[in-house]
Amino acid sequence: MVTAAATASVLALSACGQFTPDYLKPLSAKTRALLADKGMTEESPILIRIFKAESELEVWKAKGDGRFYHFKTYPICDWSGKLGPKVDKGDRQTPEGFYLVDEGQMNPKSKYHLAFNVGFPNAYDRSLGRSGGDIMVHGDCKSAGCFAMTDAVVEEIYILARESLGGGQTEFQLQAYPFRMTTANMAQHKDDKWYSFWQTLKEGYDYFEVTRLPVKVDVCDHRYVINASFSSRPDPYSTCPSYQRLPMIAAPKEVKTQQAKVDVPQTKPLGSVLGLSFGPAKPVYQAFTLGPATPTLPAAKK
Repeated sequence: MVTAAATASVLALSACGQFTPDYLKPLSAKTRALLADKGMTEESPILIRIFKAESELEVWKAKGDGRFYHFKTYPICDWSGKLGPKVDKGDRQTPEGFYLVDEGQMNPKSKYHLAFNVGFPNAYDRSLGRSGGDIMVHGDCKSAGCFAMTDAVVEEIYILARESLGGGQTEFQLQAYPFRMTTANMAQHKDDKWYSFWQTLKEGYDYFEVTRLPVKVDVCDHRYVINASFSSRPDPYSTCPSYQRLPMIAAPKEVKTQQAKVDVPQTKPLGSVLGLSFGPAKPVYQAFTLGPATPTLPAAKK
């Protein structure tokens, strides 16, 4: 793992004309300024949420109170497959669920610029016999089972994750959802074969929306159990031991108001616009509209 001290040494060499590899670059001055403006530090813990249908990846950063605050939303350039979890190796599906990323999953030498492994299959996936691996968030804007970003975007996300891991965070949570799990979106998919699975994911989605804390996830009886305290250690392959749901302590209201988006969301992955997508078209969810980009001016008097 590249520490802050190592990065500083590389920067010193760079000032002397040495080449700095992409994975060692510092954050841009603009990104550092945005962090400072939001009261965040480069080394503070990070959390990532992915929404397939909206083709968005969110980065959240922790502050001194331990809660996570929205930092920035990035467009996903391309993802393959359709809504629903990854099941089999080679199905070109991107996973859905709760994953952890540690230092060993960071890939500075990816052939797709920079990358990190999302952690599929996790304990839940393995309990169901799901196969595959090497599912990445990477650059190059082309996907065959991964979440592909532009090189510039993945570089910024990679550096943010690198600095958090270098700052003492041992692993960060990555939450991958089929769509923003609002009541309205869930109702649209009530007849989908994955609806029951998505109801469980929504429990995690709602937990984070309320608390702004990483989702407490356990696996037993081949299913996720969210925010629970067990009488004994749960086993992914065995019946769940008795458990109680833990109370959810809501984040202060001011925390919840700081999710204003920095980037204009796309209605379609950029890779698909450029004809680079390997998967079928994805549904688009229009949550709201701000009206036309420019106002309509009154006709000039003749």
